[in-house]
Amino acid sequence: MILGAAVIALTMSAVELHFYPYELKLNHAFNLASMSRTVTPGVQVELRMDSIIGYGEASMPPYLGESVESVMSFLEKVDPQRLADPFQFERIHQYLDSLAPGNRAAKAAIDIALHDLTSRIMGKPWYQIYGLDPELAPCTSYTITNDTPEVLAQKMAEAEPYKIWKVKMGVPGDRELIETIRRHTDRPLCVDVNQGWKTREEALENILWLAERNVLFVEQPMDKTDLESHKWLKERSPLPIIADEAVQTSADVPALADAYDGINIKLMKSGGLHDAYKMAILARALGMKVMIGCMTETSCGVTAAAQLAPLADWVDLDGNLLIANDPFRGLTIVNGQVRLPRQLLKN
Repeated sequence: MILGAAVIALTMSAVELHFYPYELKLNHAFNLASMSRTVTPGVQVELRMDSIIGYGEASMPPYLGESVESVMSFLEKVDPQRLADPFQFERIHQYLDSLAPGNRAAKAAIDIALHDLTSRIMGKPWYQIYGLDPELAPCTSYTITNDTPEVLAQKMAEAEPYKIWKVKMGVPGDRELIETIRRHTDRPLCVDVNQGWKTREEALENILWLAERNVLFVEQPMDKTDLESHKWLKERSPLPIIADEAVQTSADVPALADAYDGINIKLMKSGGLHDAYKMAILARALGMKVMIGCMTETSCGVTAAAQLAPLADWVDLDGNLLIANDPFRGLTIVNGQVRLPRQLLKN
């Protein structure tokens, strides 16, 4: 559903940039350590050159600090002529950064559209351009958040096709949630705390408890600014500690190597695929694990992120599976594993 005013079109020469708000409707309430939501605001982008269209999107969960209004305002500043050579990613990102700092979801929308456009021009998906083997894409996790017993039972039923479940902790009743899941299945779990544990001692106690319950890793256990506590925890934790909110772009990665075992790369944080690829390569060079994640996104954003899936130890690419109004068809999940399409399709 298109919200608000008609599509905005900025046209110069043969390049057209179109964008419009699009609210993502979740199948179930998304309950995190600090909030609960049933929708995610977004902005869809189309970059047109002659008869070829590249699609992009910005998705703005609250903690990013962006909004539909801020994304639209940023995109209104973009001169489409500066995108006329869509292969000049470095130059284009320098131009986007010159318009305003931050605004990474807005910049990601442009970046994703550029990658989609250039993929269509070359007739090849980006995983092939990167030289990656799509058969190496891992199984994706599927996110479950705490809820009433009836809704939780429904969530677990919907998660059955997926080999790894991601559980949100740092909320009241989170251990009971793990125990409920363990009565239902023994499949591997990954845990995302979203900074919900308040002290290093609380974090370690919980991790020692989780280590006995077939948990693969713990994501962002404490405040993202508390690097020293994460260093302390990493030295003692039997499970890998993965940075999420603590890492945004490639510039953040080197300082985190002593405090985390790996990083969660998301296009809405990094500003798109261009920097996300750099993040994955840099993390590997520093001996860190790589996770490719997503926000609540359509298949447009999730399929773009999935181009890097063969580089990852783990992927959490279920954002499109959690919404009821996906306007695209892209990656699919077969026996839990990510399957990469050769092209994104508009419904």
